[in-house]
Amino acid sequence: MERIIFHIDVNSAFLSWEAVYRLAHKGEEQDIREISSAVGGDMAMRHGIILAKSIPAKKYGIKTGDSIIEARRKCPNLIIVPPDYGLYKKCSAAFINILREYSEAVEQYSIDEAYVDMTESCYLFGSPEETAQQIKDSIRNRLGFTVNVGVSSNKLLAKMAGDMQKPDKVHTLYPEEIYEKMWPLPVSDLFFVGRATTDKLLSVGIKTIGELAKADLQWIKSILKKPGETIWNFANGIDLSPVLCELPANKGYGNSTTISFDVTDAETAGRVLLALAETIGNRVRSDKVQISVVAVSIRYSDFSCFSHQTVLQCATDITWEIYKTAFNLFLELWNHNPIRHLGIYTGGVENNNFFRQQSLFDELDYSKLKKVDRTVDSIRKRFGMDSVMRAAFVNQPFDHMSGGLPGERRSEYLN
Repeated sequence: MERIIFHIDVNSAFLSWEAVYRLAHKGEEQDIREISSAVGGDMAMRHGIILAKSIPAKKYGIKTGDSIIEARRKCPNLIIVPPDYGLYKKCSAAFINILREYSEAVEQYSIDEAYVDMTESCYLFGSPEETAQQIKDSIRNRLGFTVNVGVSSNKLLAKMAGDMQKPDKVHTLYPEEIYEKMWPLPVSDLFFVGRATTDKLLSVGIKTIGELAKADLQWIKSILKKPGETIWNFANGIDLSPVLCELPANKGYGNSTTISFDVTDAETAGRVLLALAETIGNRVRSDKVQISVVAVSIRYSDFSCFSHQTVLQCATDITWEIYKTAFNLFLELWNHNPIRHLGIYTGGVENNNFFRQQSLFDELDYSKLKKVDRTVDSIRKRFGMDSVMRAAFVNQPFDHMSGGLPGERRSEYLN
């Protein structure tokens, strides 16, 4: 049986979800999707970029990732609303639940898009195109926002189809259609081809997806190295990847934050790193794993970035140990210039199914720290993430669990 794969993508997700919520629950009369508007970060917190924009705003050349200053320069009357990540998670869950009414094989690819394997269930509802239309209309009628649905025989072509003309459309891109529909497109439109890869391909005269598909594979691999074969396969519509109903286990846990002011002292940087470690430690323990690699990254006020990592002698899930390791790495890396952004990243994930080997030289009581972490996790799970915090964060100008949902949004989401 030939596979039938759908790709469903919410149109301007954050902005659409904001619009529906404001119309349905705040009593607003103006639909922000119909005017020049955008969802943007907090300039005061230096998260001032465009996260989603309306179709009228797009006509001014505003792009996702533009700074708010740059966006307002393009459109002085641009309406900007702050993001509400708790709301977005609820909207995402609602649209995924509708997809599961049509198939059990749903892979959530991101907060606003998913793949659905309709091979076994599609003809219960009609032809592939009719079923896609039903899904699209059901989401619009029940939830109030629109999606695009791409239909094909594999994930790559379904994704490419879903990215065609928007909004509120169904498009097909079967293998026999790629010559007409996909090959004439700019090579930059191909999934997995970023700016650097586009520049390399343009430099050797490859401008369209079709030209890439017809090029010699070995030549492409010599230009693009390891990703070359994957990209060449994609250009030819080849993708054998399955729809994954269960996401693979995390290979690492990371967290980072842009600070609302330039950090110029180690003590403040340490508190920021501790806040990041709090969130990472909680996630690691929730997944019942441990990590053995810790890395720290610094972005200075001039936007230059540096990172440093180490391998632990013993895998851990202890917040304080993750923090101390990250802070020591920070002290080795920091050049005393003002800091704009800090991050902690971990790897070497292992199952948490063994006892820690005690050492005569241990400076910390790891057993006691484990008990403290689990007690705090239990309290936060029952009463909310902000129900208990370390004294070090009292009266501090940043969140005690940085990088997750902001504090004022967490209580809404948990309730």
